[in-house]
Amino acid sequence: MAASDARGAGGVRRRDAPRRGETRSDGGPRRAPSGLRLALALPLLVGALLPHAFAGGGTRRWFGGRGESQRAEAQAAKDAAAAAFYELDTAQRGLRISIEAITAVDSSPDARRAVEGFDALGRRIDEVSHTYIGAVDAHDLDRDELDAAAAGRARAELTRAKEELDRVKGELDRFEEGLGPLLGRAETQLARLAPAVERARQALRGASGALDGVRESGLRADDLAARLAALGPELTRLNEGAGRHGVPETLQRADRVLRDAETVRAEAERLPERAAEIDRRLVSLRTRTEALTTRTEHVEPVLSELRRRFTAPCWQDLQHVPEQATATLRQAEERLAEAGKARAEQRWPDATSLLSTVRALLDSTDEAVSAAGDRLRRLDAVATDPKAEIDRTRFAVRDAQRLAMDGRNTPDPRHARPLDEAVARLDRAVDALEGRHPDYWHFLTELEGVRASAAHVVGLIREERGAAH
Repeated sequence: MAASDARGAGGVRRRDAPRRGETRSDGGPRRAPSGLRLALALPLLVGALLPHAFAGGGTRRWFGGRGESQRAEAQAAKDAAAAAFYELDTAQRGLRISIEAITAVDSSPDARRAVEGFDALGRRIDEVSHTYIGAVDAHDLDRDELDAAAAGRARAELTRAKEELDRVKGELDRFEEGLGPLLGRAETQLARLAPAVERARQALRGASGALDGVRESGLRADDLAARLAALGPELTRLNEGAGRHGVPETLQRADRVLRDAETVRAEAERLPERAAEIDRRLVSLRTRTEALTTRTEHVEPVLSELRRRFTAPCWQDLQHVPEQATATLRQAEERLAEAGKARAEQRWPDATSLLSTVRALLDSTDEAVSAAGDRLRRLDAVATDPKAEIDRTRFAVRDAQRLAMDGRNTPDPRHARPLDEAVARLDRAVDALEGRHPDYWHFLTELEGVRASAAHVVGLIREERGAAH
């Protein structure tokens, strides 16, 4: 009988189809007894169930070559995504340090834009990181029941997550490259910070040491001590650091403390010399005051000579010199006494200021006292020989005229007019000497004015020619 005849539709054996090994009564094969059939079927059943028995009890299901390859590819994709995630996280941490360095130093619009750009990148990093973590959580690659299709989906999602992580990492790298100038300036200032603070501290220690040395020599230096004490709060702020006060402000504070402390130290070291100088000035100004007092006593005889020999306009402006000199010298003596007291009390700024006042008073007195003697000498000279003064003035005017005509046929009116007026003024002054009682002081002042006019014209000409060349 054919194999197709032994089965009905659907491949099911018909009930009347003979089994293998049986012979029917009509001469075909007979069916084996039921016990024998069971004995023969049992080994086949056990063999069929054995793989399923070992699959239970925590043992991984066996898929064969294709399934294990998919699982390995998914695991490799997971490892690659994890490495990309770690690289992105490390780069973000490093860039955050750079941004913090920039913001600690720089408040410019460029720095603010850098912070905004970093924040935007941070949001993008959060998105791709969330996608990556979601893909990892969604697929347990160690699960026994993981089939090939699930492993393929896991590999695809993890690969996409890695690509997104790599893409954002590239954006982060490009952003960091653009921060180069800002970061360079920030690093320069940060590199200055620690040395600047240390220099300020050393300057304070140096000022304190110099002040102690001055005090040991017997000088109090109270004003310097007060200025040094005022720097204490600044030192406290420096010690609090740039994290609290900012890098630019801390650098400025360090420079200011350094400068002020160095000034205190220099003044403390110079204080003994300053005290000695004040002592010398006190002695010198006392001596000068005494000398001017003696000279003032001689002014009245000079005025008497002027009154006797010359007209009133020659000496009227000097009438009050003796009284003014006496009053000024009295003020100088009072200020000298105050300066001596300030020196004894070691009020160095006050002593210095008072001595400067004394010097100014003595200078004005000296000038007034000298004016009387100088007036008498000049009037004596011009009364004896006015020609020397006239010749001196005419030479100055003619020299200016020659310069005005140099290289020209006619002089520039701007130069010729004041020179012509100077000549006329000189002639009038000379003519005024013909009287019985000439005003020699007016003559001298007029000739001084003529010479000044000529010198002014010479200056203009030379300035114009210098500009032309």
